[in-house]
Amino acid sequence: MGDKANAHPGAAGRATAADHPASVRNVVLVGHSGSGKTTLVEALALTAGAVNRAGRVEDGNTVSDYDDIEHRQQRSVQLSLVPVAWDGTKINLLDTPGYADFVGELRAGLRAADAALFVVSASDGVDGSTRMVWEECAAVGMPRAIVITHLEAARADFEEMTRVCAEAFGADDPDAVLPLYLPLHGPQGPDGHAPVTGLTGLLSQKLFDYSAGERKESEPGPEQLPRLEEARNRLIEGIIAESEDETLMDRYLGGEEIDLGILVQDLERAVARGVFFPVLAAAPAADGARQGLGTVELLELITGGFPTPLEPEAPTVTTPDGKHRELQLCDPAGPLVAEVVKTSSDPYVGRVSLVRVFSGTLRPDETVHVSGHGLADRGHEDHDVDERVGALSAPFGKQQRPLSHCIAGDLACVAKLSRAETGDTLSAKDDPLLMQPWEMPDPLLPLAIQAHSKADEDKLSQGLARLVAEDPTMRLEQNPDTHQVVLWCLGEAHADVALERLRSRYGVQVDVVPHKVSLRETFAGRSAGRGRHVKQSGGHGQYAICEIEVEPLPGGSGIEFVDKVVGGAVPRQFIPSVEKGVRAQAARGVAAGYPLVDVRVTLLDGKAHSVDSSDAAFQTAGALALREAAADATIHLLEPVAEVTVLVGDDYVGAVMSDLSGRRGRVLGTEQTSGGRTLVRAEVPEFEIGRYAVDLRSLSHGTARFSRSYARHEPMPPQVAEKIRQQAQETS
Repeated sequence: MGDKANAHPGAAGRATAADHPASVRNVVLVGHSGSGKTTLVEALALTAGAVNRAGRVEDGNTVSDYDDIEHRQQRSVQLSLVPVAWDGTKINLLDTPGYADFVGELRAGLRAADAALFVVSASDGVDGSTRMVWEECAAVGMPRAIVITHLEAARADFEEMTRVCAEAFGADDPDAVLPLYLPLHGPQGPDGHAPVTGLTGLLSQKLFDYSAGERKESEPGPEQLPRLEEARNRLIEGIIAESEDETLMDRYLGGEEIDLGILVQDLERAVARGVFFPVLAAAPAADGARQGLGTVELLELITGGFPTPLEPEAPTVTTPDGKHRELQLCDPAGPLVAEVVKTSSDPYVGRVSLVRVFSGTLRPDETVHVSGHGLADRGHEDHDVDERVGALSAPFGKQQRPLSHCIAGDLACVAKLSRAETGDTLSAKDDPLLMQPWEMPDPLLPLAIQAHSKADEDKLSQGLARLVAEDPTMRLEQNPDTHQVVLWCLGEAHADVALERLRSRYGVQVDVVPHKVSLRETFAGRSAGRGRHVKQSGGHGQYAICEIEVEPLPGGSGIEFVDKVVGGAVPRQFIPSVEKGVRAQAARGVAAGYPLVDVRVTLLDGKAHSVDSSDAAFQTAGALALREAAADATIHLLEPVAEVTVLVGDDYVGAVMSDLSGRRGRVLGTEQTSGGRTLVRAEVPEFEIGRYAVDLRSLSHGTARFSRSYARHEPMPPQVAEKIRQQAQETS
């Protein structure tokens, strides 16, 4: 881990297909936008010999020799895989977006990885969303390490940021979040800032100087040892506290010098078990340099301390009909079980699927079974089909390097899986299996769209189907009440990316229109109406008269029709016609054009003609009677009310409750949860929470989550209802 006697050579080169799960490490990089994740990936690729030069800056964007500006911008909003090789180990680096709108890509990265690197900027610190991801990783016991970047910033302080990380991530045990190295500083510049030029290993007490562009090892001078002693002793005690050797602490406290090899071995085991979280520093290589600061140490931590795919528990696997199936984790000779963790479209190759193999070995040109992921409620169809696998490849920027196979524990890109979507399971065609899907965030920001032109309308359906196939965090809705096409997204940036992909990838131009809420109408009290439809213009005429009474019913009752005609005033064969006319008019609305609900319509009397009465005439009379009853009654507009639950940090509870009240919401109660958070339950009109996903994120600085579900329709306040009626009249 950088404290070993001999550093590994840095020219291990570009990764190819792995031959055994023990030689694979799957690592996801987590951190807020701008923390330096992508730059760190490029620095690690340079040190590992996968690229030949450091990134260059063009128009404010860092571009490496395996990347370009366009692709780098894409990587800021989607999951990217960069495989490198180090010391005989294939390292799959999964670079995730830092924007909260693309948390679905982050969760896919967490699913595909066995360990996580939390990238923290020395100038920005730890944000609330990063803390929440840390807690998610802790809940499943995922091993983690922390990398502090941006040490070149004027006020960057590694020791202070380490303390901040210990407070943020080590709530249960701050002594489990400790640095393995302390930075070496060069001479102060004119601004008083001393740049970091190297690192000092706390265990080995050796200096690693990067100032010349390559890592050089030396011994510290006597004047440096006192600074290291306190940090070194604390690190050793932290490692021993997590050691499986229960005698080690007594021996250490008794004055025994613990062998360096034992400490490194215990450190690696504690990291792999997810009980110790080392803090490291890293910086990209300077122009012309071959190694970035701390990159060798970080690669050694990954290969030595992070677990192989053989160590985590096997995921839950069932047959398509739900029967549990025992799975031996990461057996290359076992039954094939792989999962699509990301789907993208290439204009030349077509659909490309990033796949993590959990069991068996995936090979090109073989036929596999694709099992669906059960997200039909989001516009994703279930799958249960056989497909032929295309070429396997390892991505590197915009390049695709061919692979001969992909064993259990490894990742690869698969071409030409036309039916497989993100979250689907690939298995043997004669032994179909299904993995339990990972939790996806619920999209809560509606985006109503319509085709820009007739040509776009013809392509819209196919373009939307491809869009949601790539992104399971997006839900497609064809609203039967408002007749709108609605894309439910995670936030504004997510929506913008969706529109841009529709335009650039699928050639579909759409217009964004105001999102409509499904309103209803109902009677406030009893009313009566008479429908008279009598026409005679020569030949066969139309004659139908009916009298009805309308009364309100409790919410959720719908339309109830009652026949109380006596004496045959309305012939029996025409009573269903009256009901049909009443229901048709109710569907069209009686006041502002919204469906009428929760009323009982009673047919009391009527008249018919032996020749001129007909089904059509009594349908018209029934509709006229309902409209007349509405004209003499007070009609309430009903709006949908959602049950909203907000999980928010205690510091923001007051602001959230005040905001909900300002949205005409009724707070039903609060509940204290673990981790200093409160669950707020409320009922809020859906009119008021169209943009709540965006507003809540701003209000809570990205630390709150909410869910919503339909509760019921209830009357709108008169002043709001009048405004809606006026708008309806203006557009009619």
